[in-house]
Amino acid sequence: MIHADWFPPWRRQRTPATAGQGARLPAQRHAFTVSAGPGAVRRAREETALRLARCGIATGSALSDAALLVVSELVTNVLRHTADRSPTADVTVERSTGQLVVAVADHDPRLPAIEAAPPGTGLGTVGELTAWYDGTLGVEPHWTGQGKRLLATFRIPASDVRPATELP
Repeated sequence: MIHADWFPPWRRQRTPATAGQGARLPAQRHAFTVSAGPGAVRRAREETALRLARCGIATGSALSDAALLVVSELVTNVLRHTADRSPTADVTVERSTGQLVVAVADHDPRLPAIEAAPPGTGLGTVGELTAWYDGTLGVEPHWTGQGKRLLATFRIPASDVRPATELP
């Protein structure tokens, strides 16, 4: 699980800003951790699917599918590029007014060159998906310098929302 000290003190209680006119639902934040290793991407997708449903994102909707692909790509990057420095990946799914943020954090301080990612590959695909939903792909270093967090933001179309499910 992501610990409270992951974020600098001034960001711990902040919710993402609204990104356009989307569905209006109460803010929610769900976080979990997957161990880097065999099955990590599958586990991250399964857990993210549950969290998306809890946030009111319709299962099988285009937005849900895009968010699951983003998690797959970002967790794969942790496995490929940081597994020697980061034994886990912290995944966060946040929904605020009109916006969904999917983030993956690791413990490697090296920042990827997001702007240089070619279209159709890893981070390039993630950037294309977020742009399709009037969102962005960003990276922020851990405030202590011991890691980073990649954030994919999406505007939530009203057609992809359903009533949020209760926690099991």
